[in-house]
Amino acid sequence: MRLTWKSLIAATGLLAASVAPAAAQGDFQWHGRLASGQVIELRGINGDIKASASSSGDVEVTASKRARRSNPAEVRIEVVPNTKGVTICAVYPNAPGKEPNRCGPGGEGRSSSDNNDTQVHFDVRVPAGVLFFAHNVNGDVSAESLQGDVDVQTVNGSIKVATSGTASASTVNGSVDVTMGRGDFPEGGSFKTVNGGVTLRVNGPIDADLNADTLNGSITSDFPITIRGAATQRRLRGTIGNGGHSLNISTVNGSIKLLRDQ
Repeated sequence: MRLTWKSLIAATGLLAASVAPAAAQGDFQWHGRLASGQVIELRGINGDIKASASSSGDVEVTASKRARRSNPAEVRIEVVPNTKGVTICAVYPNAPGKEPNRCGPGGEGRSSSDNNDTQVHFDVRVPAGVLFFAHNVNGDVSAESLQGDVDVQTVNGSIKVATSGTASASTVNGSVDVTMGRGDFPEGGSFKTVNGGVTLRVNGPIDADLNADTLNGSITSDFPITIRGAATQRRLRGTIGNGGHSLNISTVNGSIKLLRDQ
């Protein structure tokens, strides 16, 4: 992940949470209070992840499961409080002889579906100041009207983010569409895909060292760029504003647009 944990407040003693699964439909519900600067992290394999603003002051997470041939009941939703906040995972059963899947923050967990076709769709409400991280494999990730930093990843799916904070986003097969309220990129910004376009809108000035690359597409920017070296339609290196932090934007099959959010 591009965002780091440096500024996060320890969750110990600050988390009041409850888990209330609805057994009839296999649905899952969880809510808890996180301090500003802590993280709610969702980790899925199959299914969409959607985030929006919370009006209650609590993080609220619901999940629904469905499958065509597998048994959804074999996929459990696990909640792991940690020093950075809370991580919630869809944990799939393992094939015999394989290392068990486990839920953990960042790279501490292990996830594999082993051909289980159960889809777990997450819906999360995020309070102002709480960071939202999501790691997915097969499914879209959207985060709308948030008021905190965002870091989202998927493999087969598109990404759409709108936040008053900063963001990083990456996928392989899908578009990346991000609107941010800040362009200072204190930890660096990264927006990547392979098959799809990348659109980044920023409300306010940008101070960044830009590296933008595409193979089959074009690069356009509303922001003045001081070019470094030779620039082409498909490769651009330069400084925006005062520079100082890296801003990496790349795709293979698609165009790159860096726009002012009016």
